[in-house]
Amino acid sequence: MKKIWNQCVKELNQFRRDRLTVALAFVLPLATLLIFGFAIRLESQNIPLAVRDFDNSPLSRAYIERLYATNKFKPVALSGKNPSSVLDRGEAKATVIIPPEFERRLQAGNPIQIQALIDGSDVANARVIQNSIKFTTRYFLVSAGLQSFPNWVDTEVRLWFNPGNQESLFIVPGVYAITLTLYPSLLMAIAMVRDKEESTIVQIYASNISAIEFLLGKSLAYTLIAIAEAIFLMGIGSLIWQLGFAGNPLPLLLGTPIFLLDSVFFGLLIGVITTAQSSAVQAVGTIKALASMLLTGFMYPLSNIPFPLDWLSFIVPARYYIDLTRDAFVRGTGWAGVWYVFPALIILGVIDLAIAWWGIRRMQLPD
Repeated sequence: MKKIWNQCVKELNQFRRDRLTVALAFVLPLATLLIFGFAIRLESQNIPLAVRDFDNSPLSRAYIERLYATNKFKPVALSGKNPSSVLDRGEAKATVIIPPEFERRLQAGNPIQIQALIDGSDVANARVIQNSIKFTTRYFLVSAGLQSFPNWVDTEVRLWFNPGNQESLFIVPGVYAITLTLYPSLLMAIAMVRDKEESTIVQIYASNISAIEFLLGKSLAYTLIAIAEAIFLMGIGSLIWQLGFAGNPLPLLLGTPIFLLDSVFFGLLIGVITTAQSSAVQAVGTIKALASMLLTGFMYPLSNIPFPLDWLSFIVPARYYIDLTRDAFVRGTGWAGVWYVFPALIILGVIDLAIAWWGIRRMQLPD
């Protein structure tokens, strides 16, 4: 145990003396948190919408006002252009064409067709536009007394965990997982490869410290640094986005060090199998960034991932930690909702450490 601690202290002293590494540990994660937290928006707003009103009646103008009152759309002037031309030029994402005799036919109880042209190049955005126009049109007709529905079923919808519909409650806890899975791994991989490049690892091979003691001492140092990163990021996130614990914080407090160990062990594994810092950075950046962004449920449900990629998500630690952070800051269900996170993180961490130990132990053995 003393050898592990001595190795840990040595790594912490080396880390403290390297200002570039300190900046990498705290400045870049903070920049990532701010960029992701403010830039990512899952709900489309201010969609450019053009309207061609061939009726120009009080009722048609009221309908246009209702479309823009949803805060989903912003007006785009046609100024005599063909309705489809604004879509071709990218000036608008949709156009609504109100036919002549719109008011007269509606007041007479006759059906009338309103044409909506939607830019379908962005499929998700096109669905949002389509549904918004449909629901707004239906609401307008009912509120104007032009169409009624029998009140057989009265549905009352309530947002259970996020009544204010704040996107930050969903995005920011996910960013914690993305950031804390990437940078601790990156720091650990760079530190491991640097020992190879500077040939200081030869001294380790010649010393009486074992491979597992060397790996654990190095991992302990960067886990402590990662814990400092986590406290720093979550403190900044709580101040900026007013995030607070929704329930029992104990699962998050216990699960975070385990997850950070997983991140450090993965960086250790990459450091063992690579021989250059550039290769280690590329490996960690590619694997961790892509996996944590696409295979964790960070931006869209895991059920949307096709086979066999959905199976790969089970070996991505950030998938489980995102459930932990979102439960702590949004749902608040506690142990009953996140108990499975702990065995999954422990198993994945042990696998990474075992592979790294096998790799460096083989390097220590004589040919």
